[in-house]
Amino acid sequence: MSLLSLSPTLSTLKASLETFITHDCIPAEKLYEEHIAQYSGSDRWQPHAVPPIMDALKSKAQSLGFWNLFLPHELPECVLRANEELNNNNRVVPISPRMYLTNREYGILCEVMGRSSLAPEACNCSAPDTGNMEVLLKHGTQSQQLKYLLPLLRGEVRSAFLMTEPDVASSDARNLETRLSKRMDDGGSVRYTLNGKKWWSTGAMDPRCGMALVVTKMDYTHPSNDNNAQQQTQTKTKHGNQTVVIVPMPQTGVRCVRPLTVFGYDDAPHGHAEVWLESVDLGMESVVLGEGRGFEISQSRLGPGRIHHCMRAVGLAARCYELMLERTFQRKTFGRFLYEHGSCREMVADSAADIESARLLTLSCAEEIDRLGARGARDKIALIKVVVPELTSRVVDRAVQIFGGAGVCGDFPLARALVGLRTLRIADGPDAVHKQSLALLELKKAKQRMLSRV
Repeated sequence: MSLLSLSPTLSTLKASLETFITHDCIPAEKLYEEHIAQYSGSDRWQPHAVPPIMDALKSKAQSLGFWNLFLPHELPECVLRANEELNNNNRVVPISPRMYLTNREYGILCEVMGRSSLAPEACNCSAPDTGNMEVLLKHGTQSQQLKYLLPLLRGEVRSAFLMTEPDVASSDARNLETRLSKRMDDGGSVRYTLNGKKWWSTGAMDPRCGMALVVTKMDYTHPSNDNNAQQQTQTKTKHGNQTVVIVPMPQTGVRCVRPLTVFGYDDAPHGHAEVWLESVDLGMESVVLGEGRGFEISQSRLGPGRIHHCMRAVGLAARCYELMLERTFQRKTFGRFLYEHGSCREMVADSAADIESARLLTLSCAEEIDRLGARGARDKIALIKVVVPELTSRVVDRAVQIFGGAGVCGDFPLARALVGLRTLRIADGPDAVHKQSLALLELKKAKQRMLSRV
């Protein structure tokens, strides 16, 4: 079976999605930017800054069956029943996708969605919401799913994921300094106090943000804690005291200090923030899966999430490549069209090879996740995280070069695409970390082969 093969039903859905992206999402990008451009400063993070065109796109995506396509399996019965009740009393939102897809199948659709910056959100398939929903679906209690997962599935709120910190090298998660202090109150109930600083907290300043997942470390120094229990939890593994908690947003003690810019872009109204957590009071109901399970949860977000990111990157690069091809037929230098120059043809050939390589590498990884699970495909997950952003960045860089000055201005999507793909080499961990992981896995396999010959 080809990595690109789809069933007739899914092929029809893909064609319909392509039409939606081409005729609705891409034309809406200009309207979206024009709406945001009306506002400056703190106004860019207010409800009125959210472009109305996004709600129109979401409604159409729901009606066409593109909503929540990332979901890997059926939703819990309690969530489906609660949604039915909301549908009877409010607007109808079909939270279950038209069909459940494998990672490979969904990856193919991610490439289509990646062609427009608006498409993932329009289909309720954008980060960090998809990763957070997957965490709640896999690890959340029924109460957490009803309170936080359901509004996200309906697209009524957005969310944030807080892990990276400004004062430490966060690519080594053991460095994290944010603390979750456990204590027993006078009534014998467990309470937690959250303190720390986070940054690159995507979505935290979004006026629609309804919850955040925060990666923290347990602190058992309060006198009310059992010392033996503390030691057992903290020494269980090297990541044993990392814990993920749900923080409702907005929340007392959560302060968004400033928006951060990525090469000058603030990506409002969703954006990225520096967040200070100052004595945030939480109960046991806020802990996901249990104390000390944070590393396990964080890793569970990354396998399928990397497929999504990489295939969207392929779609974005393909769009820029097509613009580059068109440009070569429109402009002349030294009496010849650009496509007639040998150097230009070389860039076209290299770009075609890079796009196809990135596409097939990622789909091969997705197919392996489908067969072996994310843990069994760790080598390929690390591989695509390193290689695909670099391959796709090269394509966009060549497109910028062909466009010349037009390529670095806002008239075309090339400059922003280049920024996003360059940033992808840092997001979810820098290249060096994944190269290290990949090398260790390759060396382990080589050692096993050598031992098997003895």
